[in-house]
Amino acid sequence: MARMHSRKKGKSGSTKPVNKTQPTWLRYKAVEVEMLITKMAKEAKSTSEIGIILRDTYGIPDVKLITKKSISHILKEKKLTKELPEDLSNLINRYIQIKKHLEENRKDMPAFRGLQLTESKMRRLVKYYKEHKVLPKDWKYDEKSIRMYVE
Repeated sequence: MARMHSRKKGKSGSTKPVNKTQPTWLRYKAVEVEMLITKMAKEAKSTSEIGIILRDTYGIPDVKLITKKSISHILKEKKLTKELPEDLSNLINRYIQIKKHLEENRKDMPAFRGLQLTESKMRRLVKYYKEHKVLPKDWKYDEKSIRMYVE
């Protein structure tokens, strides 16, 4: 499949192992993993940060194999989700950084193009989240309200 904003094709990246069985060397139970996830979520960690910490420090290769639920699903059950989804907030952060860069460097046209691409990704994602009722229908994207969500 081609890339989003270029016509290039290529390998998509790493793939998960085929086997869906829990490793024998894993010593954590599902309840313990859920407790770790809730503890890290209360420390204001994002879902991807929680997954990386579980993988690197606790040796848990895949939460879904142990708990039969994803990290985001566990956080929804415990009502610890943030009001904006993680991917949308990451795009907003990138948008703000590029905007700040363009205020200092007005003639940087490649950065301006990056700003346009980021904005179009944000619009597409907001449209998707409104259709799937993750964001309210009246949620409006404008530059002034964006800074409030990030901070």
